[in-house]
Amino acid sequence: MLTPDTIRQAPKALLHDHLDGGLRPATIVDLAREYRYEGLPTTDPAELAAWIRRGADRKSLELYLETFANTVGVMQERDAIVRVAAECAEDLAADGVAYAEVRYAPELSTERGMTLDEVVEANLEGFRIGTQRAAAAGNPIVMKAIVTAMRQAARSVEVAECAVRWRDAGVVGFDVAGPEKGYPPTRYLDAFEIIRRENFHITIHAGESFGLPSIWEALQFAGAERLGHGVRIVDDIVVRDDGSVELGRLAAFVRDRRVPLEMCPTSNVHTGAAASIRDHPIDLLRRLRFRVTVNTDNRLMSGVSMSSEFAALDEAFGIGLGEMEWLTINAMKSAFAPFDERLRIIQEVVKPGYARLRSAESRVVSATS
Repeated sequence: MLTPDTIRQAPKALLHDHLDGGLRPATIVDLAREYRYEGLPTTDPAELAAWIRRGADRKSLELYLETFANTVGVMQERDAIVRVAAECAEDLAADGVAYAEVRYAPELSTERGMTLDEVVEANLEGFRIGTQRAAAAGNPIVMKAIVTAMRQAARSVEVAECAVRWRDAGVVGFDVAGPEKGYPPTRYLDAFEIIRRENFHITIHAGESFGLPSIWEALQFAGAERLGHGVRIVDDIVVRDDGSVELGRLAAFVRDRRVPLEMCPTSNVHTGAAASIRDHPIDLLRRLRFRVTVNTDNRLMSGVSMSSEFAALDEAFGIGLGEMEWLTINAMKSAFAPFDERLRIIQEVVKPGYARLRSAESRVVSATS
């Protein structure tokens, strides 16, 4: 098995992480006090973290989403968003993440008068500050933002236009999130048309709590380049008793077209999309060589990091350094950053980083043999 230190040191790439799902508990308490938010169940950071994680692990996406009231509640001021975003960058970098795309729905932070643009600007400013601090601490990271529209709201066109306005300042794509049931991707075609017309990037939460129709609409109507979660693609795959596998039309399309799957194993267990890590479709999909990527989704709600997700996969499936590198390169190939930037990170950060770790492993084996 991989050691925790090896996993932490390994360069990692993250494509699916929510800004409002990764706050430090102590920061929530501080911001609640500073901005007079009175909705917290406790002001003890450890107790708050435990309360949020218990609330998230209820095997329902809709119930999982309820836990965000307290994080969004303290993200209604510019300085609060800057702090949260800066700490996000620092925390990811300290965990060995070399490249991250972190998403947030700016409409969630407009309760006290901030505009969509002001929220995005604060988010990007926080990433800039956090990136500088991380580099000074010896943990360089590249941070990008994805602007999300909420399914249950009616501002997707505004949010899409906002995403495009900030595309040259660090925003790399557009997303829709929230409850899937009752809110199919086809409800937001005007927003997706804006993004496509501007030659911009689209990722959509699809196939998490709802089935194949959600995935099909995301791809064929909305033009999604990546699928947020996408775990239900397994419903279109038949594994026979003799071990042979048959892919349905949609599953074959997703694999043939190399559509990236932004898989979040622990979160999927918490929302009920998978019974356990060992039962998660990521094992079958990686063995069938779908374009699988590993992600955190919500680090606070699920109590995870990129390192803990890889550790769980290694314990369940024995992925080792080779598979970990493959999954990381999958993510970098699928990132929305410009091609030259992606290639630089793969060639100058990811591959050399794993080569060093393999060399260190081989020296340990030689010394003990």
